[in-house]
Amino acid sequence: MQKVFTMSFDPNSLKYDDAGLIPCIAQDEASGEVLMMAWMNAESVAKTLETGKVTYWSRSRQAFWVKGESSGHVQSLVDLRLDCDRDCLLALVQQVGPACHTNRRSCFYTAVRDGEEQELMAPMV
Repeated sequence: MQKVFTMSFDPNSLKYDDAGLIPCIAQDEASGEVLMMAWMNAESVAKTLETGKVTYWSRSRQAFWVKGESSGHVQSLVDLRLDCDRDCLLALVQQVGPACHTNRRSCFYTAVRDGEEQELMAPMV
């Protein structure tokens, strides 16, 4: 059995870029599907942990963005994980509806195969 170590967590202990941001990958906790990538800052990490609602930082609007707040396509946090360098996050979530603003389940709906782009999924109805 693997031994589990616990310690208190401070969002400021993460490694942020020069803009104070860290990438966060959202993954469906049940299926393992990668849903999207967005940015967080220390305050949005703290808000996510406090509320259980995944909260990102919008670089274009320079504002917090609670996933699904306007669309209803919410992400409920199941587990937040740090990578070994502490410069990237993985949010395991329960996703309601599409995760992508194009109304697709995942933002990763285009593949490059044999030098050609292929759309892998259509928008959800």
